Amino acid sequence: MNPDSFQQLDKVIHEKSRMAIMSMLAGSPELSFTELRNALKMTDGNLTTHIRTLQKSGYVSVSKSFRKNRPLTTCALTANGIRAFSDYVSLLEGIVKQAQQSN
Repeated sequence: MNPDSFQQLDKVIHEKSRMAIMSMLAGSPELSFTELRNALKMTDGNLTTHIRTLQKSGYVSVSKSFRKNRPLTTCALTANGIRAFSDYVSLLEGIVKQAQQSN
């Protein structure tokens, strides 16, 4: 097992809540804040904090609009986010394959 592989994991994505957000957004063109919050069973504040971290890294875009006179916040992966998540998943797959080969 190559321990350097673990050092290459993107620490922004690797945190379990952010990995969950990225996974959900990877499966959908965009999701509302409410959809993410409810699916992941997170508080508003916790979800906001993780989305801000992903946004600062350039992985997630946030759009604010109105639907039926109510505010609507939606999130989507950016091109950088799609690429970073794909690289992250590929690296994890490689780590799992290494572990399986050593057993």
